[in-house]
This record gives sequence, structure tokens and C-alpha cells, in this order.
Amino acid sequence: MKDQVHHSAAAGYKTAAETYVKGRPEYPPAVTDWLTATLDLDGHKTVIDLGAGTGKFTGRLVATGAQVIAVEPVAQMLEKLSANWPDVLAVSAMATDLPLPDESVDAVVCAQAFHWFASTEALDEIARVLKPGGKLGLIWNLRDTRVGWVPKLDAIVNAREGDTPRYYTGAWRKVFPHPAFGPLQAEHFHHGHTGSPEDVIFNRVRSTSFIAALPDAERARIDEQLRALIASDPELRGRDVMTVPYETAAFVAVKGG
Repeated sequence: MKDQVHHSAAAGYKTAAETYVKGRPEYPPAVTDWLTATLDLDGHKTVIDLGAGTGKFTGRLVATGAQVIAVEPVAQMLEKLSANWPDVLAVSAMATDLPLPDESVDAVVCAQAFHWFASTEALDEIARVLKPGGKLGLIWNLRDTRVGWVPKLDAIVNAREGDTPRYYTGAWRKVFPHPAFGPLQAEHFHHGHTGSPEDVIFNRVRSTSFIAALPDAERARIDEQLRALIASDPELRGRDVMTVPYETAAFVAVKGG
């Protein structure tokens, strides 16, 4: 996604907004400290939640006390966000064309989103709206593939990704270094997504953009593969509640740093 929404996001998220809310994990408590200590967010700051989706991360930003501006180009996702966070200013816009003045915000945070619009043009635009010394935060929740059955789950999903941008490929890193920003600094946190198999596995997979965009028959086939995976693994089989292990990767780059 550079000057338009990628077809996987446009098609998938149009229909999967509700599933996204149900299936996506929360972020670990340590992220709160990262937002305040590393991004310096507090009641005197303004932050853009860029690629805000349904507002899954918006509440973390609101909790810092900062003024939050949520930016999301997919109308169905933005509608969910506005319903969940009615007091947050929600704006329909692209990362390459932010409707804000130069040097007007203290931070820009992209949660589970930067891979969609990772480009020099987007970084140019983010740098334009950031104040000198402002911070760009990039954060992703990722299934922890060190747990034995998780790579099998990822294989079911990844087989359908096509040309969809993904965090794990590392392609988003190619836009760094960028002349407006200092080096990326990374932190990693670990947590789990606990709930029913329907939510933490089925709805999580269904909320993936390129899965949601598939024909009904193909999505039904994926459900069958997920049921077979659960039935075949003793850590998953017969459980009403399960925990999917996650790692959260958080990056910060400082404008002019």
C-alpha cells in the first residue's frame, strides 16, 4: 500500500472487521511502559495511531493520556474504531497523505500496520508531521514459532499469502535507514492469547486479510485444516480453552535522531 490500499486489505478487511475484533490478541502489559518510557507519551503529547484498523491498539494510546488521532483508510475498520472509541478523532486517510500540518504531532505509532505501507513516501510524510525529535513507533504481535505446533499453524496461513505484505518477511525493513530518522531500536516482549479455540485460532486466522478475501469454499477448507491440526496435537486436542504464545516486537526511530 503506497498511494492506495493493497487489494488484500481492501477486500479482506471490508468483510472481516468483526472477526478482527474477536480474533486478534491484545498487547502485553509491558507495552504500556514502552509507550510512556520509550515514546514519551503523556497528557501533553499528540500521537497518530496510523493504520489504526478497528482500534485494537487505540486504547493503549488513550491510556497514556495523549491526544490520539486515529488514521485508517478502510471504511469498515474505521467504523468499528469510531464505535469503540467515540471520543477519539478518527480520520480516513493514507499514510502517504496525512491531513495534518507540518511538525504538528509528537509521535506516530503503527501497530500491526507498517508492513502495509512501508515506503520512502510514507516515511517522508510521517517525518513531515512529526515535530523535531518526534518518535515513530512500530509494533507487531507475532505468533511465537519456538512452540512446536505454531509453525504448523503458520504454514496453513502462509500458504495463501500471495503478494500480501507481511512482517515476517522483513521486506518492511528495506525503507530504513531513512534520512529523516535515526536508527531503529528494538524491544521484544512475550505473552499469550488465551481463549476458546474458536477465537484464538479460527477467528485469528479468519481475520488475516488474505484469508478473509478468499472464496467461501477455500475458507471452509482452511477451517478443516485447522480442525485437523488441533485434533493431531496433544497440546491442543480436546481443550475448551487454549493459549497461543505470542512475541511482541516494538521498534522506535527518532526524527533527526
